[in-house]
Amino acid sequence: MKKFTLLMLFMCAGFTAMAQVEIGLQLSPTISGNRFVAEDRYNFEKESNNLRLGVGVVVDYFFAQNYAFSTGLMYRSKGAEITYNYIRENGDGSTEQMSGKDDIAVQYVQLPLTLKLFTNEVAPGTILYFQVGGALNTKVAAQVNNKKVINSEKVIKRFNIFEADAILGGGVEFQMGESTKVFGGLTYHRGLTDIDDFYEKKFGDKNIAVKNNGVSLDFGLKF
Repeated sequence: MKKFTLLMLFMCAGFTAMAQVEIGLQLSPTISGNRFVAEDRYNFEKESNNLRLGVGVVVDYFFAQNYAFSTGLMYRSKGAEITYNYIRENGDGSTEQMSGKDDIAVQYVQLPLTLKLFTNEVAPGTILYFQVGGALNTKVAAQVNNKKVINSEKVIKRFNIFEADAILGGGVEFQMGESTKVFGGLTYHRGLTDIDDFYEKKFGDKNIAVKNNGVSLDFGLKF
């Protein structure tokens, strides 16, 4: 068992030594929106998409000439303006239908876990890439209607600590020097998990879910 462990460590060390690692900076303006899982009576709708921003470090760990495990650490803002209906009970026992509107903005630290597939050169110093995978996101800040506190309660408590999303994208890389590359691409981010439990509690319906959606335009520089 000890010999086997040493052999595995030796192979991993050798693989790491042979692998190429590229580190870079990325800026991602994002058209952000929301999706809903709810009964029609709540009439949840996305009122508008919002322009959000993502910025951070990307790391491409090549395990073959045209294949890389891509990760990094990004700071991303997500959310949009949403509308919904609900029933309010008055003091005299009567009820009336009300409408609500919330402008949601949640900031996350994102850990992408994706696979990048690269083509050979399609033009001198130019290659295409395709990216697929997911990301784990940790909430760090939040606002609703540009407020951090509503009714003496911090807005950030409305939202779940963790979120996960699927990532699908592609782009192009340009070789600018011996070890410098400029890249640009388009990425679709599809939220997989409910971002809060506020509306479930507000309406007394545990089946309501609000999820993030977004399309980002990615620009970056790798070294």
